[in-house]
Amino acid sequence: MAAGSRRGGTRPLLALLPLLALLLLPVLPVLPAASGGCAAEGGPLEPFDALYASGVEAYYGGDFAGAARCLERALRSRRELRAARLRCRRLCRAQVRLAEPGPGSGGDLAFFGSVLRRAECVRRCEQPRLGAVSRHRAAEEVRADFQRRVPYSYLQRAYIQLNKLEEAANAAHTFFMANPEHMEIQQDLEKYKTTSGKVSLIDQEARQHMEDYSAGVRHYDREEYELAIEFLERALEGYYSEDEDCQVMCEGPQRFEEHEYLDYKAGLYEAIADHYLQVLACKHDCVRELATRSGRISPIENFLPLHYDYLQFAYYRVGDYVKALECAKSYLLFHPDDEDVLENADYYKGLLESTVDPATIKPRKEAKALLRRHRLESHLLQAAAAGLGYAYTEPNYWNRYGARQDEHSVPSSISSEPEDGPRLSLTKKPMPKPERELKEGGPLLYSDVKFVYNSQQLNGTQRVLLDNVISEEQCRELHRVASGIMLAGDGYRGKTSPHTPNERFEGATVLKALKYGYEGRVPLRSARLFYDISEKARRIVESYFLLNSTLYFSYTHLVCRTALSGQQERRNDLSHPIHADNCLLDPEANECWKEPPAYTFRDYSALLYMNADFEGGEFIFTEMDAKTVTASIKPKCGRMISFSSGGENPHGVKAVTKGQRCAVALWFTLDPLYRELERIQADEVIAMLDQEHLGPSEMNINPKDEL
Repeated sequence: MAAGSRRGGTRPLLALLPLLALLLLPVLPVLPAASGGCAAEGGPLEPFDALYASGVEAYYGGDFAGAARCLERALRSRRELRAARLRCRRLCRAQVRLAEPGPGSGGDLAFFGSVLRRAECVRRCEQPRLGAVSRHRAAEEVRADFQRRVPYSYLQRAYIQLNKLEEAANAAHTFFMANPEHMEIQQDLEKYKTTSGKVSLIDQEARQHMEDYSAGVRHYDREEYELAIEFLERALEGYYSEDEDCQVMCEGPQRFEEHEYLDYKAGLYEAIADHYLQVLACKHDCVRELATRSGRISPIENFLPLHYDYLQFAYYRVGDYVKALECAKSYLLFHPDDEDVLENADYYKGLLESTVDPATIKPRKEAKALLRRHRLESHLLQAAAAGLGYAYTEPNYWNRYGARQDEHSVPSSISSEPEDGPRLSLTKKPMPKPERELKEGGPLLYSDVKFVYNSQQLNGTQRVLLDNVISEEQCRELHRVASGIMLAGDGYRGKTSPHTPNERFEGATVLKALKYGYEGRVPLRSARLFYDISEKARRIVESYFLLNSTLYFSYTHLVCRTALSGQQERRNDLSHPIHADNCLLDPEANECWKEPPAYTFRDYSALLYMNADFEGGEFIFTEMDAKTVTASIKPKCGRMISFSSGGENPHGVKAVTKGQRCAVALWFTLDPLYRELERIQADEVIAMLDQEHLGPSEMNINPKDEL
């Protein structure tokens, strides 16, 4: 078995009794066997995955001090591992230069000899601190947990038990920065702010070049140009330093998904090419890696060029026209046809002609060097794709027409510039078309589910309306469960009316239902029903839209909207305003911008209705203008509307003017990194209940009666 995929040991036992604690934590990872606690520090660096396992085991054993100690050391060990590898690889790069191959027989010996000496140098440098290489090969699941900052969620709970509220707040904030969809952590952070006074939350995994960039943009928007320049220049310095680190770290072990190592019998040059292409692709992707915020899958569009775009205008504002022209020319290296910046450069040249020869002002050397290297990497990768069958498609890393993943806006001061003055090239552009092929019409899996309308009949794209997804009896049972578990505004930071003050909004999650079922507040079998019907809905959506990959839960919410008496006359608002689920709807521009605070990772949505005994509350689709209604659906028991989550499907809910409207709201993602943490934990709880023969399902969600 390949080292990168090993799974040592077992999961720490999730006893049924501490279920309440389980409900508060992220999914328990697959970890190597813990050694019964953190050993004393000293000697080679202890593997972070073993420390993580010990921390989790200590937590579930009630040893919160031990859990905090082990988890802190796990995080520190992972940082030290990276630092040690960086230091040794840089040192050996400097000490052992790769020789050029010579002509004739044996001419390649000098080159391969230098490769061997560098490998020996790295091994000799790393071993005293790291020990054997195999000690630090963590399983993929563990690496994913650290990428998503899951250890900080455990740390937060451990700190709470130890009454270390400031540390708990920082841990929660660090986790939340990579998991902005986690509603419970949002609520925890609000509590810290109110109970701990003035809290200065620290992201303990912050990337400094990103922090400096964001600070520079904030100062720019406030027209504080001197400070904007200071932070943006610091961000550039940090970016190029991080780029060098990223390049070095790509020289580590690689995963060969297309090859089974035991059966791999490639020749010398084929094997070298296979490994080097993996390394090269990793290095080439550093541009994307450095532009991607924690917890996101999409980079900030045009990230590196934007530094120079902001700077060219900021330098102009402070009267440094030489730097303004230098930064404009640097930006034009990436986008030589940008008309706004071309005009700006000409404008700066005109300002300088009497004092400096504009031709002597050149683009910045580091930008030229990076772009030259990036183009050569691209050439080699595409040549390999053509000549060696290497699967590779070149992304557009600096696409200024794509959806940006930040909160930039063109500062209002720009509009006050004279017609012949410089302009900032930050105008929003339309989103690109979806990358995947959109299909529909797959089997509904369950014989009792009734097809009603498809996309064409609903006047849109990727839409389907179904009936009889659940029965009348199940609707009544689910409604009874809802009455017993819902809290006002649950999932919306406690706001009782997050969308309109004329209705009461209540909701609950799957985990809350299971918790209440275990505590006996509602029948456990009924709580299980909520879990089961949402899984049934997921299967149907995945099948109908003919998705060729697994659809994961992103968020699951049982919601009810109740019309408030005395507030329904002459209502002109909506129960839920027109919006899209994974982008920010801009009706004026007739566009939808895929950027925060939208949940950009959501791919499909569904609403499963529980009742019809209310007035108003129709679900509506509209055009991008948020006004022109393209379809209207009256909810009723067992009816489900499902659709893709993007700007092609703006939607909302008409005012509920009498009674209570209840539904199960479901959002799905195709990216496993954005699976709903609470849902994964609910899977663990269900597995425990099944093992203990508690609360079996009253419905069979396995599609044995598949059509």
